[in-house]
Amino acid sequence: MAKDIVPVFLGLPTGDVTTLWAPEWREDGETWEAFLGDGDDLYGFAETAELIAFVRSGKQHDLDDHPSWAEQESAGVPEFEADEDHSFDLVGVPELLSKKPTESSVDEIDEAFTIARSIGEVCELSDVIKFFDGNPILAKVTGGYDNFADREGIKDWKQIRKIVSKGWDDVLDAIDGILASPKVDEAAKKKAASELESAHEAAAAEKKAREERAASLVDSEYSKGSIWVSAGIDPVRIVLPDGDALTLRCYLGEKPVFLGDRDSVFTFPNARLLSRFLADNDDDTLSRVETYDSIKAAAVDGSLDVEVTDANTYVLSGLADDILIGPAEVDRDQLDLAVELVLDLAAYLDDTELAGPIKKGGPLRRYVNYTLSPEDTTLLEPEGPFDEEFADWRDLVKNVDDVLTSPEEE
Repeated sequence: MAKDIVPVFLGLPTGDVTTLWAPEWREDGETWEAFLGDGDDLYGFAETAELIAFVRSGKQHDLDDHPSWAEQESAGVPEFEADEDHSFDLVGVPELLSKKPTESSVDEIDEAFTIARSIGEVCELSDVIKFFDGNPILAKVTGGYDNFADREGIKDWKQIRKIVSKGWDDVLDAIDGILASPKVDEAAKKKAASELESAHEAAAAEKKAREERAASLVDSEYSKGSIWVSAGIDPVRIVLPDGDALTLRCYLGEKPVFLGDRDSVFTFPNARLLSRFLADNDDDTLSRVETYDSIKAAAVDGSLDVEVTDANTYVLSGLADDILIGPAEVDRDQLDLAVELVLDLAAYLDDTELAGPIKKGGPLRRYVNYTLSPEDTTLLEPEGPFDEEFADWRDLVKNVDDVLTSPEEE
C-alpha cells in the first residue's frame, strides 16, 4: 500500500513555505517519491489556506497520479497543516551545528538533511546531490546523539559544521531557485482560512475539555491522601488482547515520562510484581523524577497501594472490531484515551512511526478525528467499508504491545 501524502513546512532563506510530500512508495514494481509541483517547479505556499485553495482549484500538478491523491484532495482542512514531525527549519541548521550536540539538535539536523536530500533527488538538483554524495560523514547524524557523545564524535560534529558552513548555502539556494507559488483564487483562500480557524477553535476546545475532564477524574478517583497525588506520578493500566499491563507515568511539563529506559516501557501483569520491581530496582527515566523516591520508599516498606483511576486505564482491546462497524459504534471516551496513550508512548520513546497512523494524513487519522469530533463541520464523515482503518488499528495495537517490556522476563 502506498504511503500517505503529508504536508511539510520548510524554513528557507526566502521565507517559510508549506508544500506536500509523498514519501517513497512502490507501484508496478518501482519505487517513487514526489513533491507538489509541476515540471521543474516545487510549489510552496506562505499560508496553509493558499495550499488548500490551490488543491481545490483542480489545477494540474505532479501528485495527480499518486495512488492516495483522491483521499488527500478530499481531506478536511486540518490534513493540510504540517505537524511538528514534518516541520523542517533548513535555515536553522548552521545555528544548531554551532552549539554542542544534543539529542534533539542531532535529530533536527538529520530530519533537515533527509528532506533536503529528498528534494534534491526528486527535483534533480545537482548542487544538493553533490553536497550529500560528496560528504558521507553527514550520514552520521542518522545514528543519533550517541555518534557525537565522545571525543571522536565531537571531532565529527565539528567536521560536519565545516562542511555545512561551506556548502549549505548552495543547497538552500538550489531549493529556493525552484520554488514557485501559483496564484490562487482569493475567495477560495479566505474560505479555507475560515475553515482552518474553525478547526483550530474546535481542537482547542476539545483539548481543554479533555484535560479538565482527565484532571478532575484523577483527583477525585484517588483515595484521600494518596501518595500518587502528592508525587504527581500515576499508575497506568493498558488493556491489550493478551491481557493487562501495569506501568507508571508522570508529566514533566507536557512531556510524558514512563517507567522504562527510553527504548521500551516497563510493564507488569499485576500490582505485586510492579511493587516488587520498584522496591528492588530503578529504571533509567522515571527514577530521575524528584518525587520518585517517595514511591520507591513505600514499595520498600510494603505500604504502596497501586491505585489505577479510570482516567489512567487505556482499553485498546476490542476497539478494532468497533472501528470496523463504523464511527457510531465506537466509544468516544475509550478511543480518546487510547489515542492519548499512543501519543504519550510515541513522545516518550521518540518514535514517530509508532503514532504515525493517527498523526499522519490517512484513513485512520481521518476516521479518528471525525469520531472524536463529529460536530466539527470541517471534517468529512468517513465512508465504509472500514477494512483499512480496522487493519491499521490492529497494527497500531501490535506496535504498542511491542514497545512494552516486562523486566521480569529479561
